[in-house]
Amino acid sequence: MSVTPQADGTDHVPAADDTDRGPAAAGTDHAEATPDGGRRTVLAKVVGNPFIGFAPWIVLAVLEGPGRLAMASAVALVLSIAFLVADKVLKRSTKILAVVDVVAFAAFLVMALLASPATLRWMEVWFGELANLALVLVVAGSMAFRVPFTIQYAREEVDPAYWTSPVFIRINYLITGVWGLAFLVSSIAGFYGDAVLRDPDNLWTGWIIQVFASLVALQFTLWYPDYASARAHNDGDPGAPPEPVPPVASFLAKVLGYLVPTGVIALIFAAGPVWLGIGLIVVGAVGASTLRRSSAAEPAH
Repeated sequence: MSVTPQADGTDHVPAADDTDRGPAAAGTDHAEATPDGGRRTVLAKVVGNPFIGFAPWIVLAVLEGPGRLAMASAVALVLSIAFLVADKVLKRSTKILAVVDVVAFAAFLVMALLASPATLRWMEVWFGELANLALVLVVAGSMAFRVPFTIQYAREEVDPAYWTSPVFIRINYLITGVWGLAFLVSSIAGFYGDAVLRDPDNLWTGWIIQVFASLVALQFTLWYPDYASARAHNDGDPGAPPEPVPPVASFLAKVLGYLVPTGVIALIFAAGPVWLGIGLIVVGAVGASTLRRSSAAEPAH
């Protein structure tokens, strides 16, 4: 759905068959018909997703470890360059996050190759926290300069007429801020595992909490644009047919659903008492099911 600014300052969501897409596209995929066919379309879908800018960081986090920092940085650098080139091939704008990725991973690789053994050991201990803090700074910087990083992706999915819509801008600021919060949570969790627990391989602080924070941010990115667009339409144009508003319960149901695999992982790797793993599974399954039924029964407002 698209939010169209009107002369009276309100926003209007066109009919469902309107081919233009508004702020709701900020977190969705977009594919254009191209002469190269399906492969080019798939590539457009991949590089058009805001989450793709974080993919090299995720790869780095998975590969990084004692003796592997240079290799992990090199792989992440190659991947980030590939995404940057793909944007050029598809004639898309150069993204702030894509440039930051290339610069950061090139710097990481140089440091890993030239650092002394003592410095390298220090980097391997604290690298995860430093990487997440770097992402927090990127997010905060993009918002401070009034170019939240998701807005560059969203502008390629919508008509330029919508770019100044207050709803469009608010959606992108909020989604960008949520990602910044997720990276901050990940950094704090990693620091706690390394500095307080003295256990860099702790399953909770090194993996579960950090992955969970990113999954919540991703789910919010998928849910919030439609929610905000529908609310803006219904509040700003009461005479028009109401748009169905995705319930908050539907978002929370997805979040609670992530507790089920979390509990399973905790049981498999004995990451805590058995009752904790079972409790997470039960709370996740029952809570998600209850919220899904609630959202299905909730009328559009």
